[in-house]
Amino acid sequence: MGLTSGKCIELITHKYNTLGRYPTKSDFSAEEVAAIKSHFGPWPRALEAAGIKEPKPVTKKQLREEKRILQKRARNAERKIIKKRLAEKKGKDTNDTKNNT
Repeated sequence: MGLTSGKCIELITHKYNTLGRYPTKSDFSAEEVAAIKSHFGPWPRALEAAGIKEPKPVTKKQLREEKRILQKRARNAERKIIKKRLAEKKGKDTNDTKNNT
C-alpha cells in the first residue's frame, strides 16, 4: 500500500473525528495497521503522533532506567574496543615473534 507517515496520521485523525473516540487497530485494515505501526511503532505512539492522545509523562523511575541502560551500553562498547585493541596487539606481537625467528 505504501502509506506515508502523513497519510497514516490523516487516517487516524479521520477515524477519530468520525468515531468520536480513540480509534483502535480493529478500525483499520491489516495493511493500514501495518503501515501505521511501521512508521510509529506501538499503537499508543501512533495516536500521540496524530495529536489525539497526550504522551505518557516520563517518571523519574523511567529516566533512571534509561540512564542505566545507556551507561550499560557505553560500558559494553568500551569493553569491545579494549578487547579489539588487545586482539590487534596480540596479533602484532605474534607476527613480530614469527618475523624474528
